[in-house]
Amino acid sequence: MSGRPKVAGKQYTIRKVPAQIDLALRHYAQSHGKSVNDAAIDILAAGLGRGDKKVEFHDLDFIAGSWKEDPAFHAAIKAQDQVDPAMWR
Repeated sequence: MSGRPKVAGKQYTIRKVPAQIDLALRHYAQSHGKSVNDAAIDILAAGLGRGDKKVEFHDLDFIAGSWKEDPAFHAAIKAQDQVDPAMWR
């Protein structure tokens, strides 16, 4: 959140931060050229959907555009749409 206005805000103390989270936060801060505090605010904002950037998910990209028409599939779906009058008496 590099364009964040400098205003007085709340101050937090977070306890019992796991070592792996601390390491990841410090790595994020260093790789983005930010202080640990600014990095933590960026990550909190993004996690709460308040970040500057829209979050893009790529976990299903591999499946996009892969649909292939399949007559057997359509036949199976059509068969499921048939009502059995004997069952509805």
